[in-house]
Amino acid sequence: MHDRLSTSNGWRLDRVAPSLPESHRTVLIAPGAGFWRKLLAFSGPGYLVAVGYMDPGNWATDLAGGSGFGYTLLSIILLSNLMAILLQALCARLGIATQRDLAQACHDHYSRPVSFALWVLCELAICACDLAEVIGSAIALNLLFKIPLVIGVCITALDVLAVLYLQNKGFRYIEALVVTLILTIGGCFLFEIIFSKPQVAAVFAGFLPKAEIVSNRDMLYIAIGILGATVMPHNLYLHSSIVQTRNYEQSSAGKGEAIKFATIDSSVALMFALFINAAILIVAAATFHTHGHREVAEIQDAYKLLSPMLGIPVASALFAFALLASGQNSTLTGTLAGQIVMEGFLNIRLRPWLRRLITRLIAIVPAVFTAALFGTSGTAKLLLLSQVTLSLQLSFAVIPLVLFTSDRRKMGEFASPRWLQLLAWITAAIIVLLNAKYLCDWAGITAWINAK
Repeated sequence: MHDRLSTSNGWRLDRVAPSLPESHRTVLIAPGAGFWRKLLAFSGPGYLVAVGYMDPGNWATDLAGGSGFGYTLLSIILLSNLMAILLQALCARLGIATQRDLAQACHDHYSRPVSFALWVLCELAICACDLAEVIGSAIALNLLFKIPLVIGVCITALDVLAVLYLQNKGFRYIEALVVTLILTIGGCFLFEIIFSKPQVAAVFAGFLPKAEIVSNRDMLYIAIGILGATVMPHNLYLHSSIVQTRNYEQSSAGKGEAIKFATIDSSVALMFALFINAAILIVAAATFHTHGHREVAEIQDAYKLLSPMLGIPVASALFAFALLASGQNSTLTGTLAGQIVMEGFLNIRLRPWLRRLITRLIAIVPAVFTAALFGTSGTAKLLLLSQVTLSLQLSFAVIPLVLFTSDRRKMGEFASPRWLQLLAWITAAIIVLLNAKYLCDWAGITAWINAK
């Protein structure tokens, strides 16, 4: 049993096991290297995090937003991305300064019942996220190779073996695979944008926020879905762990430098996520909304309509191939996040293959039943619902993160400065208020239906 008494640094536990122990400090940072060599050495974790911001759940919400409302919700994608950059910077700060990931920090700070409740909520969020990822991959396999959805979902379970193999080779191999898949997705959508020929002025206007997003209930539902798909709860736990894979100098100067380079890494990587999310919405707006197809939310419908409407035979195939790369990329990082969350909150240590198998089955089993029951119809609604679920869970990860990184006792000299604390609390408030607005609207709709 661990001692639960408070210590001078504000944590209840004096010592914690390393986060992701098999990869902890395995990537060497040469002390005398120049700026660019160090930046390259620190680059990688941000791209694993960015994967979660371009997963198939984003595709469903971005397609629905673009086809239904044109370019209007580009402002929500931009806002979500800026919020993500801020929150991921806080995650890197927490992991490097305290040598704890967010799950371990919650386990150390809160009572056991509260910590357990946070773990359950996080597992629900991971299930919702993985549901989107495995269904997205299964849809892509079905579109490209006519593989039935249920079989496609089972195939995605093989990522457990891939993670085990690559992590035994070295954490940099996982990062290299992820970056390759991100570049593949980006390349596919660069061609899609060229094919769809969007109105440049309308695109730039879409990045300006509009009041109707909050007043229009349908638009707000999609906006919250985009928020949930972009700022993912499990990404906050993942990033605070994988920044600790770097073996930098464990001094005040070394940690400060690590925080700087980790922040640059995640910020640059998330700009790729911004491009891909915006590209999906832009292609949907230019191809479907402009031509009167206002209800294209299903990925399968988008696949069928792209080539005929654009007059480019390869457009649909590129779309499905990018979807497959996105889904497989996301399941790789989702498996790691599940391991980190289970270990951190419950403080349990299992063999790596068993840990990953358990965390994968938590998502695969419900996804198999979902695919078997709903088939190809209704998957867009399930994807959208999973993203709104993620958004509703987000506050329970964001608020502890902001609290911990603002606490000088816990963070020491690396506590967030006042301006960063202000931005962080504004971000948390936006998330909470948007969720509250959605719940009030949902309750109002339910009451109206019951009254009828």
